[in-house]
Amino acid sequence: MEFAGIQPSRRRLLTGSAALAAATVLAPLGGTRATAATPHAATAYPTVHWTPASTSNYTASNRPTTYPVEMVVIHVTQETYADAVKIFQNPAKEVSIHYLVRSADGYIGQCVKEDDVAWHAGNWDYNTRSIGIEHEGWVDDPSWFTETMYRQSAALTAAVCARYGIPKDREHIIGHAEVPGTDHTDPGEYWDWAHYMDLVRDAG
Repeated sequence: MEFAGIQPSRRRLLTGSAALAAATVLAPLGGTRATAATPHAATAYPTVHWTPASTSNYTASNRPTTYPVEMVVIHVTQETYADAVKIFQNPAKEVSIHYLVRSADGYIGQCVKEDDVAWHAGNWDYNTRSIGIEHEGWVDDPSWFTETMYRQSAALTAAVCARYGIPKDREHIIGHAEVPGTDHTDPGEYWDWAHYMDLVRDAG
C-alpha cells in the first residue's frame, strides 16, 4: 500500500461483513454491471465486487486510450482487508488500488475502474501504465498468503493480462518493491513468486 503513515493494525483474520457480502458484482470493463449469474463470462475475470475508493484518491481517465496498460503491480496491504477499504475510501489518504484480495476466502473488491489511474505505486508513470492489486496481510507473516488468495489473485492477473495483451512474465508482473523510487518492500520475501507465476500462466 502506498500510504506510509498508517501503523499496522492488530493482526486478525477477517470473516467479512454482511455489507461486503451484499456488495454489487461489477464487470471490470469500464465498470459495466454484470449479473451475479454470469459475472464476466466474456472476459474470464473472477467475480469481483464494487467497493469504490474515494474519488479524491485516484485520477479519472480513459485507459487504455489515454495511457497504455502494460503491467500489473502486486502489493500487500499491511492492514486487514476491512481497514484497507477504509483507507481507500478516506479522501484525506490520497491512495487507492484497482483490486483488493482478501486472505481467508479470496474475495475480491474492485476499488477503482481499470479505465482510471489508481494511486498505488508511488510513481506516476507506473501508476498510469499499471493495474494495482493489493493482498490482505503483512510482508513478514506468510500465513496471510493463503492458497485461495494466490489462486483468486492469479486468475485476476491472468484476466488483466489477457485483456491488455500483457505478457505473463516477471518483467510485466512486478512487486511494489520493484517500482523505481519506492521505499516499500511488498510483497516481501515470503510471497511465493514461483508458485504465483505458475498459477497466472495456467489460468485461462
